[in-house]
Amino acid sequence: MRTTYMAKPNAVERKWYIIDAAGKTVGRLASEVASILRGKHKPEFTPGVDTGDFVILINAEKVVFTGKKLQNKIYYRHSLYPGGLKETTAGTMLATKPERVLFEAVKGMLPKNTLGRKQLTKLRVYAGTEHGHAAQNPIVWEAK
Repeated sequence: MRTTYMAKPNAVERKWYIIDAAGKTVGRLASEVASILRGKHKPEFTPGVDTGDFVILINAEKVVFTGKKLQNKIYYRHSLYPGGLKETTAGTMLATKPERVLFEAVKGMLPKNTLGRKQLTKLRVYAGTEHGHAAQNPIVWEAK
């Protein structure tokens, strides 16, 4: 009788991948990054275990929105004070904090629980080409 393989949290091998976001569409790139962070590209993927790898996203400032999303898409945040709802358009966010655009897109595609928050800590987003992770020997991932 065969049993289903379940990955053990301490036996997972993690790799570092680097992805160039220049010219890529936000949502399509974010879904691929979320899949890597969850570990769905591995044969030993287990839904309840963090089997994912680390991802370094560079050139976040050169990411592309389709349609009229630069003017119409709105990001909300709240200061936790009464009347403290702030809103920012995608165009403004991309100009001021381009890292946050991709971070929020990937965050929305991960599970909304403790495991999803743990997987999100393996994401590093940089606006330009410079990053401080050369020591991890990241492998270049060609995004589809």
